[in-house]
Amino acid sequence: MAPDSKPRVRFAPSPTGYLHVGGARTALFNWLFAHGEGGTFLLRVEDTDVERNRPELVEGILEGLRWLGVEWDEGPYFQSQRLEMYRAAAEKLLKNGAAFPCYCAAVQYVGLEAAEENEEGAEKIARAAACPCRELSAAQRESKIREGAPYAIRFATPREGATHFEDAVFGSREVQNLEIEDFVLLRSSGLPTYQLSVVVDDIDMRITHIIRGADHLSNTPKQVLLYHALAATPPIFAHVPLILGADRTRLSKRHGATSVSQYAQEGFLPEAFRNFLALLGWSAGHDEEFLRTSELIQRFALSGVSRTNAIFDRAKLEWFNSQYLQKLPIDELIPYVKAELQRSGLWQSPWENEQREWFAHTVDLLRPRTRLLPDFSTWARAFFSDDFDYDAEARAKFWTEPLKKNPKLPELLEKLAGALDALLEWNHDACDHALRELAGAESVKAGLLINATRVAIVGRAVAPPLFETMVVIGKSRVVSRIRRALPAVGS
Repeated sequence: MAPDSKPRVRFAPSPTGYLHVGGARTALFNWLFAHGEGGTFLLRVEDTDVERNRPELVEGILEGLRWLGVEWDEGPYFQSQRLEMYRAAAEKLLKNGAAFPCYCAAVQYVGLEAAEENEEGAEKIARAAACPCRELSAAQRESKIREGAPYAIRFATPREGATHFEDAVFGSREVQNLEIEDFVLLRSSGLPTYQLSVVVDDIDMRITHIIRGADHLSNTPKQVLLYHALAATPPIFAHVPLILGADRTRLSKRHGATSVSQYAQEGFLPEAFRNFLALLGWSAGHDEEFLRTSELIQRFALSGVSRTNAIFDRAKLEWFNSQYLQKLPIDELIPYVKAELQRSGLWQSPWENEQREWFAHTVDLLRPRTRLLPDFSTWARAFFSDDFDYDAEARAKFWTEPLKKNPKLPELLEKLAGALDALLEWNHDACDHALRELAGAESVKAGLLINATRVAIVGRAVAPPLFETMVVIGKSRVVSRIRRALPAVGS
């Protein structure tokens, strides 16, 4: 790459499944690298596998990227619309002798023959089985053509020497050409294989860096050979470590959700997910983990990518999400909470206008106790709706059990409702004073009333501090909720 040129990178998913966590991490690394270097990020859909492709999944992949905030600068390009380009490249390789027609009934020459000693006899080199079709004479091939025999096009892998490439993560790599089979470029159906289509596209799209999973390391020597055969300079390769589950096996459904869309539905914040993904196999060079996207872009470098496989830790992901819920500027968090309340049917339009200050204050009060966005519509439901249930365990602990020792609990709550209703000012100190004054007058512990009241006004045993909660909910609603709970307290 010329010193003054900008990198061009790509993410190239296949629509055979939803956007997987591993694919999302690859897309993110490419996106961070491109943005940090002032380059271009392309999106290419590799949809030539007609047997496994599910076209309806394309939009799901695009939506997953959009949710993650990984927007592409060019594309999406679809390989299914570029078939003639791959066929032309295969024909070019046929003409220059780098490929040959294969009339074999099946793709069967991919194994390794018994290892053979080299000339010195000091080292054994595995030899890939060669396709016999590469040895057909011109007359034999002409005969096949006259017969109309179907054929694939295979690459004529050199039988001598080695293929070398530098990897930005794994360093210098070299593979003996004898270990590489005569791989198929174009199937007899006319459809390209991955090896051909990816190289032709990357040349045509002027890709300068290929950042992808380490499972593609074995493909790279074949692709380097193709670059040279097509008279093109290979790009810079950077193979990133795989993502494993806690049991050190390849991340799969048995480890839980693997699709990005599932994490979106569960209520993770996109930026928290980006932060978590970025640190799976990459380090910024210091111990700090909470890195906003602008910092990730600024700090990301291929030199920080590890060779060691990363471990996907669900608990760590939830920690990241809770950190973002707590630390984001409130104006950045509000749209996500709004969307969650809309999803659950709790949203009220005044909260965006005349009651915006109240809404922001309420969200700010709740967020230290949240881990996922649905927390705002589940355990915090009572802050946004009068329609909520009383948690069974909370009722038993703070109503039923205390009632056995103090049958006057409903009467005390009725008196508290009256005292609160009579307050001329509605603030933390006034509510606190009214409750404690009543407790003193009735010779009961303030905790009895605090706990019973919390369950009455929010339905749960755990919530933000009671008097702050009372201020947010408002005087009339607090009083009415206490009185509405009295029959349940006494039952």
